[in-house]
Amino acid sequence: MNERYIRQTMIPEIGEAGQEKLKNAKVLIVGIGGLGSPISLYLTAAGVGQIGLIDDDIVSKSNLQRQILYTEAEIGQSKVECACRRLSALNSSTRFETYPNRFTPDNANRLVSAYDIIVDGCDNAATRYLIDDVCSRFKKPYVYGSISDFRGQVSVFNYRGGSRYSDLYPRPEVIPPARPGGVIGTIPGIIGCMEAAEVIKIITGYGEVLSGKLFLLDTQTLQHEIIEI
Repeated sequence: MNERYIRQTMIPEIGEAGQEKLKNAKVLIVGIGGLGSPISLYLTAAGVGQIGLIDDDIVSKSNLQRQILYTEAEIGQSKVECACRRLSALNSSTRFETYPNRFTPDNANRLVSAYDIIVDGCDNAATRYLIDDVCSRFKKPYVYGSISDFRGQVSVFNYRGGSRYSDLYPRPEVIPPARPGGVIGTIPGIIGCMEAAEVIKIITGYGEVLSGKLFLLDTQTLQHEIIEI
């Protein structure tokens, strides 16, 4: 452990105690696409002990512009299986659970209850409201990220009784269906890394968690702000 994570454990705010907390942590990533790729890579590299990967999709050519877990040779294959192979090669000490399914009301309670932190790598509001509801029910932190064109946002919901996703975006009577939109490939990288950073903060206890606040970024101008929820 000392050699692999030395550049991390030499930081006083983390140290050996923080590394041990990472080793014992269990994190579920919902969606292993544009956001889920950097989230899973950096949490694996950081030494998180158990990571759940849920996604029912297969790799397609249009994914490769931003979903950096995958290669051309994997087009047509299950994302969670490809992700598990890549991540296991990065860190053999991390244990992975793969779920080649959608995150639905039928499996949400079972999945959320088995993990310490739930991380949003999805691309639709319906799934986010479901994550929000179940995390609130089980009192689990929900690390949120969302991207569009050149912009992104990050927050942490339900952290120690803090605000929820539905406080930021009240649930409409009818949730509109998800519609794919354009996004520059670097945006999920930036926002996904920020989500991973929030997970590490929650686990190790350093820094100020982005609870009750929303970080907004526009990479066209590099303007960013944090607003209170």
